[in-house]
Amino acid sequence: MVELEDIEFAYPTGGFRLQVPNLVVAASERVAVVGSSGTGKTTLLNLVAGILKPDRGSIHVAGTDLGSLSEDGRRRFRASNIGFVFQDFALLDYLNVRENILYPYRITPALKLDGSARKRAKILAEACGLSDKLDRHPGALSQGEKQRVAICRSLVTRPRLVISDEATGNLDPENKALILDLLFEQAHAAEASVLAVTHDHALLPRFDRVVDFASFRTEATA
Repeated sequence: MVELEDIEFAYPTGGFRLQVPNLVVAASERVAVVGSSGTGKTTLLNLVAGILKPDRGSIHVAGTDLGSLSEDGRRRFRASNIGFVFQDFALLDYLNVRENILYPYRITPALKLDGSARKRAKILAEACGLSDKLDRHPGALSQGEKQRVAICRSLVTRPRLVISDEATGNLDPENKALILDLLFEQAHAAEASVLAVTHDHALLPRFDRVVDFASFRTEATA
């Protein structure tokens, strides 16, 4: 599902240089990435998602070479094939739960917002315990409910890959376990792979494999 080969990346403004000799995520595999803060784990996720483009090397996702795509092409590919779950939820306060879940369809012309998409949003909401909150706005939700909405949004387009950036970081231990259960359950139902950054080592046994970021090379740059 994901294959990175001989990757190098550095921000133009400096900070650090990231080198990833090789990283592979198999189809339907659940992989956790761990490491110290500030070493580039979020940068790695953004490279896999095609938000950033490496200075060197190749990134393939679902058989597509992201380097062969234009910025617009990567955006369209990401919308159709990758779901992103953020630590801060990234929900829009002026939209209700239903509209937040369906938001990828509203910002991506390549996606068709039809009855099938609306039905899937409802099914996901029901599976995540949100069926009675579809008309509420984020301000009326708990932290755990907000993260459930974010998970529904990440899966509504039936992505091949779900990327999670500290998705449980803002939650208490009970909700962390619940949210991870929901993420894995829904990703499994969609036959999607999961690539997740986490600082919570108590969650690591739940993953198929753990990648230590220390195995990659990062160095400070001017």
